[in-house]
Amino acid sequence: MWPRIGGLRTLALGTPGELRADLNRLVLAGVKTATAGLLSEYAEEGEELERIGERLALVDDDDQLVGLVQVTAVDVVPLADVDWDFARSEGEGDRSVEDWRDGHAAYWARLGTPVTDDTEIVCLRFRLLPTDDGVLGT
Repeated sequence: MWPRIGGLRTLALGTPGELRADLNRLVLAGVKTATAGLLSEYAEEGEELERIGERLALVDDDDQLVGLVQVTAVDVVPLADVDWDFARSEGEGDRSVEDWRDGHAAYWARLGTPVTDDTEIVCLRFRLLPTDDGVLGT
């Protein structure tokens, strides 16, 4: 299972280090409003898919809360069917959906999980929430 903070599932983007810090900055700036994951990771971790309306705790390398997001959409599609609208909403500067697919395939391959066009991808969209509303004591 993924870590929890105050009963909320955590959202740890990318890999620890510079990548996670950069992705978190994009979320906090309102540029990144989506992320993609492998459906197989959910099964391996014994996790259910996120639900629309669910709040997630965005965390840093030390699993410390850096922000809150609320899930606005969850879709599972083959890698080949991820569209440009979703890829662009990840806010990572890809020039085309093909660049997005190639970059993500290379990322997952570096992590030891090669993907194909048929690999099921969880496309998660979210919105940044204010953290001054008493949620989690912040």
